[in-house]
Amino acid sequence: MTEVRPGTAASGSLWERDEELTAVVRAIDVLCADRASSGGLLVLEGEAGLGKTALLTEIRRIAGDHGCAVWSARGGETLRSVPFNVVRQLLQPALLSLMPEEAREYLGDWYHIAGPALGIAEPRDGQADPQGVCDGLVAAVRRLAEREWPLVLLIDDAHWADVETLRWLAAFAERLKDPPVLLVVTRRPGEFGGEGARCLDAAVAAAGVHTLSALTPEATAGLTRTTLGPHADAPFCREVWAVTGGNPYETVELLAKVRDSELEPVEAQAAELRALNRSARGGGLVARLEELGIDATRFAWAAAVLGTGISVELVARLATMYPDDAERCAELLRRARILTEPDPATARGGGDLEFVHPLIATAVYNSIPDALRTAMHGIAAQVVADSGFGAAAASRHLLQVHPDDDQELVEQLRQAAREHLAVGASDAARQCLERALLEPPTPTTHARVLHELGCATLLTAPATTIEHLQRALAMPGLDGATRVDAVWRLSQALLHNDQLEEAVRTVAAEAARHEPGPTRMRLQAVQYMWEGLYTGGTSSPDRSERLAGLAAGCTGRDNSERALLILRGFDAMTRGESAEEVVEMCDRALVNGRLAPGLGWTDTEWGIELLLMLASAYAYCDRLDRAETLYTEALRAYETAGWSGGHLALAHAYVGLGHRRRGRLREAEEALRASLRLAERIGRGLPLYWTATCNLVDTLLARGHVERAWEVAEQHAFAPPYPSTIVLPDPHSVRGRLLLALGRTEDAVNELEAAEKAAAARGHQNPVTVPWAADLARALATEDPERAGRLVADLRRQAERFGTDTAIGEALRCAAALETGRRAVRLAAQAVTYLEASPCQYEHAAARVEFGIVSRSAAELGRGLALARSCGADGLAEQAARLLESEHGPGQAPS
Repeated sequence: MTEVRPGTAASGSLWERDEELTAVVRAIDVLCADRASSGGLLVLEGEAGLGKTALLTEIRRIAGDHGCAVWSARGGETLRSVPFNVVRQLLQPALLSLMPEEAREYLGDWYHIAGPALGIAEPRDGQADPQGVCDGLVAAVRRLAEREWPLVLLIDDAHWADVETLRWLAAFAERLKDPPVLLVVTRRPGEFGGEGARCLDAAVAAAGVHTLSALTPEATAGLTRTTLGPHADAPFCREVWAVTGGNPYETVELLAKVRDSELEPVEAQAAELRALNRSARGGGLVARLEELGIDATRFAWAAAVLGTGISVELVARLATMYPDDAERCAELLRRARILTEPDPATARGGGDLEFVHPLIATAVYNSIPDALRTAMHGIAAQVVADSGFGAAAASRHLLQVHPDDDQELVEQLRQAAREHLAVGASDAARQCLERALLEPPTPTTHARVLHELGCATLLTAPATTIEHLQRALAMPGLDGATRVDAVWRLSQALLHNDQLEEAVRTVAAEAARHEPGPTRMRLQAVQYMWEGLYTGGTSSPDRSERLAGLAAGCTGRDNSERALLILRGFDAMTRGESAEEVVEMCDRALVNGRLAPGLGWTDTEWGIELLLMLASAYAYCDRLDRAETLYTEALRAYETAGWSGGHLALAHAYVGLGHRRRGRLREAEEALRASLRLAERIGRGLPLYWTATCNLVDTLLARGHVERAWEVAEQHAFAPPYPSTIVLPDPHSVRGRLLLALGRTEDAVNELEAAEKAAAARGHQNPVTVPWAADLARALATEDPERAGRLVADLRRQAERFGTDTAIGEALRCAAALETGRRAVRLAAQAVTYLEASPCQYEHAAARVEFGIVSRSAAELGRGLALARSCGADGLAEQAARLLESEHGPGQAPS
């Protein structure tokens, strides 16, 4: 039994809680010991009434005694549809206590991202990225924790928290080692399923979980005598335990009823306990409420419907009561232990009242007749909206109203969805639009609601988006720009769902519906874009010719023409046409060397794929200066806008690709691992996931970390079948190189030959983006030197046709590897000359080392060693150093 026994009846929930309180005190001691202390998470788990809330109250007291700042929040059964409800309760009081400029200073770049979700800043135009908002909330707590150290966060009834809060909780729990915060969460096990439950399970997975149990008969007897006096006899105490099952909340409430009724705590009166217990819970509670009168009952019902921010004024308006009558009812309900004034330290939502316990709130809410409860929600929506809280705040009430062909309600729900999307609450927006469809909308509006619903789920559920947009496009009501936008977004969703062939067909069919003009040109550009990314099947022989014909007349007058120029440049690059001409076409797509208005990284009309094609065309044409500028702009744009999902993952991946091409292998690995972490959150199998994985394996191989490359490949399923979207560099080629490095030559040859067939089918003849030929030639050099020679000859012709220093230098490296004697030395020297002029420093380093080996030059080996070390090419540097240090190495031989 715990020694902590305050004199009030409420202390019953602290009996037999020594283990939990000891763990809390230990965690708080660790937190307070040093600002550098790592954070911690404790979870108190148990059924209703086992004392979780009372334990949090005691933890608040203990933390306060230790000098901690304590912030708290509570989930509500009827409030799960209110986005960010719980995290707002947690953080809003502290943020509102700051001056606006202080809040901006502490949140920094995250202010405009997390601020709207927290209700302290106006949202920007458009749709906020839910993942970015989640990351912004994590950053907000981390920054505030540094200011408020030592900080304790308490979340009660987390099983009833909104999905947005639970996403934040899961993300924050992952990173609790850094911020000096103690987070204590209570929950009921198995209360509900769905995404919220998965997030909550993920959050508590690594936590110290304490499962609360009911009080023993001995503890119940001790609590009874503490509450009623030491004269309570043993049979009476045993009956208290039998009636309540040792549930602390029910025990406290029953003992309060015993004391109020002046029942003697002796065996002769024990039979009265069951009747008293029934009056303290469930139907008995409702009967007790009704005894207070119809006005008090109406007031309690209205409070239960509102659920949060329960002010006497707002309740009075919902219950249609005069202010004086409302104040009188509030006082009656306080005295009856149904409502209470919130503790100023834990007050939430600006309300004046709250229910004594969540169980009471649930019982009162469920006691309202169904039809009346529905009607009250409809009135509550109007009351909330008229009070200036906005459509989003009213939407949780609108969701409860029965469908009735009410077009005003449809418009209110559409507006609420827009407000939810602006703060990153896509799930709440989805619920509003799905409810609007049930009303239902008029035939002319129905398709638009489906379109909005598809847009709301695009970032989070591509498969759902596809269904909604296909239905919308099959109905009347979508015309002009709205229809084109729906087709564009549908094609994006199909791409993200790895249905690229269907995306191509969808856009092509829509383009055929339009007469020649800007709209058709835009749709044709989108069609060519998806075709350019599609790796399935065989490329149409005349596709590149048709694209070249369209682009030939483009001067870059508008974004459709600029898009066609970019697509033509990318197509020419993948086909290995003149790099000089590729760069010229890409340059024509820019305006004074910059992206044109409407073609920015966060502009949604064209999407990220087009700009990544532009940057990649520059990257593989040895114009890394322009490619890196674009990659860096993308990363900065997405971080500033708070786009922390697939866009940011791709930005990190392509920044990594830029580093890899430049030869900054350490930086490349860091960026690619960041990309892969983000991609993991979104889901495996998507194109962005393959891009991050493929480039990370390629980078680790360049670094000489073969075992680590294999671990990444195994962990992230980097093996056939590959996605239907193009990945740069070619996955077949990279996996073939990996297998060669592992000594699995036969498997490597098979993989590289598969790369050869796939490239031939697509017409991809760029030896830099699809580098299978060089590795296959090396693999066949001993077993089939004739074929290896043909491969090298073709490789050199393709490299000369493409014309970059990197392509030619790499082809010469491969040719040198298959030769001996003076011819090998001459070819290796030529490779060094070309790669020295290339921006790709890792390839230059490799060429230097290989030239040093065949020419037996210690000086060249030394230069190669220095370059390899600066690149982070550990394997290459080790090879060069070993040769230089060897007593019989080439460095000791005459040059």
